[in-house]
Amino acid sequence: MNFKLCISFLVSVLLLSLSINAQNRANTFVYGDALPDAPELAARGEHKIGVRTLQLVNKDQVDVLNSKDGVDPIYDRKITVEVWYPAKVAVDRIPIVNYEEVMGTANNPERPLIPFNFLGRAVRDATPVSSGVPYPLVIVSHGYVGSRYLMTYLTENLASKGYVVVAIDHTESTFRDASPFQSTLLNRSKDVLFVLEQMAQFSNANSDHFLANLLDATNTGVIGFSMGGYGVLNVAGAGYSPGAIGFFEKMTGGSKALSVRASGNADYLKSMDSRVKAVVAFAPWGMREKVWDAEGLKGLKTPTFFIAGSEDDISGYETGIKAIYEGAIHADRFLLTYKNARHNVAPNPPPAAALAPDLHIDEYYRYAEPSWDQRRMNNINQHFVTAFLGIHLQGKAYQKFLDLPADSNEETWMGFINRSSTGLELLQARAQE
Repeated sequence: MNFKLCISFLVSVLLLSLSINAQNRANTFVYGDALPDAPELAARGEHKIGVRTLQLVNKDQVDVLNSKDGVDPIYDRKITVEVWYPAKVAVDRIPIVNYEEVMGTANNPERPLIPFNFLGRAVRDATPVSSGVPYPLVIVSHGYVGSRYLMTYLTENLASKGYVVVAIDHTESTFRDASPFQSTLLNRSKDVLFVLEQMAQFSNANSDHFLANLLDATNTGVIGFSMGGYGVLNVAGAGYSPGAIGFFEKMTGGSKALSVRASGNADYLKSMDSRVKAVVAFAPWGMREKVWDAEGLKGLKTPTFFIAGSEDDISGYETGIKAIYEGAIHADRFLLTYKNARHNVAPNPPPAAALAPDLHIDEYYRYAEPSWDQRRMNNINQHFVTAFLGIHLQGKAYQKFLDLPADSNEETWMGFINRSSTGLELLQARAQE
C-alpha cells in the first residue's frame, strides 16, 4: 500500500471510529431523557441548545464571613453562571456536551472533592438563534451545597422549549467552596436579583453580548431547590421574620446585613422586582426553623409552584413546605407532593461516580431518593414545570395539565400514560384578595 493510500485508510478508520463513538454517545441515556412512561410535557422541545459559562462580579457586597462586632467588611463577590439557550446546530451534529463536576464537599476531610464528568444534550458555545421575539428568562438556584449543574435535566429541557436558562454557582455555597452557613443565608436572594439585572443588561439591544436581543428579562421565572427555594421565595416577596434576623445577628456576631431582606423593611419592599412573573420552589428550606412568619408569607404574591416529598426530613413537610404553601394566602399556588419521598425531589440522578462502594453514602443520597427512581421524578418535574412556566411566561394553554384531582391514585392525571400517575398529590389554591 503506497503512502497516500495508507493515510487515506487511516483517516477513514479515524472518521468511522469518531462516528461510531458519537452515535454511541447519542444513544446513551442522558439526564433528562424521557423514559417510556414520561408524562406528555416532559419531552424536549423543538430547539437545539447551546451552553456557555459566564463569570460575573457583584461589586461592593457585604463579606459576612468576615463580619465582626457588628461591622461588615465589603468585597467584590465573584459569581459563575451557566447559560443554556436556543442555538444554531448543524442538522448532522449530535448535541453532546461534557459537564465537569465534583463529588464531596470543600473543607470536609471525610468527603474530599473527587472530580467526575457527565454528559448533556447541548453544544458548548454554539451560536444563539432568535425566533424574532426574545425568549423568557429562567434563573435557577441550587441547594446548600450544590452547583449550577445540579439540575441539568431541567435547565436543558427548558432551553429546548424556548427559554434562556441561567443557573447560578452561589459563591461560598458550592461543592468546591462550601463555607459557613451565614453566607448562604444572606446571599441567596441577592445573587438571584443581581443575576437578573446582569441578564437584563446583557440582553439590551445596544449590548455587544451574545445575549443581546435574545432574552426578555421583564418576563422572568425563578427556580430554587432547598436553600435555593429559601432564596427565590424571598425574591418574590416572602420577607424573613424578626426571628430569622435575630438568629442571623447572633450567628454573625451582630451583623445586620440580613435585615434588608426582612418583612416590612423599607429597602426590602423597594427591592420587589415586577419582572419576576413565576416561582418554582423545590423543597424550600426555612419554615420549620421559623424563617418566615404569617406576615412575611403574606408578601408572596407571585404565582408559585411548590414541589415536595411527604417525608422531607431536611425542610420538613407539614410544618415546613406545606406550611409555606398554606400561609402564602396572597399568591396563586400549587403544591405537588411525591408520597414517601424525602428531600431530593429536584436534583439530577446519582452520577456513576456516586456508586463507588468506598464513597460516603451521603454522596449517593445527595441525589438519590430511597422510594423513587430519580429519572422518573425528573420527567415528572419537567412536565409540571413546563406546564406552570408555559402558562405564566409563554401564554401556553397548559391549564388542563394542572386542573387535576388532588389524589393521583383516583384516576390517571391528564398528560400521564394510563395507570402511571400513582403516588402523587397536587393541591392548588387561589390568591385571597
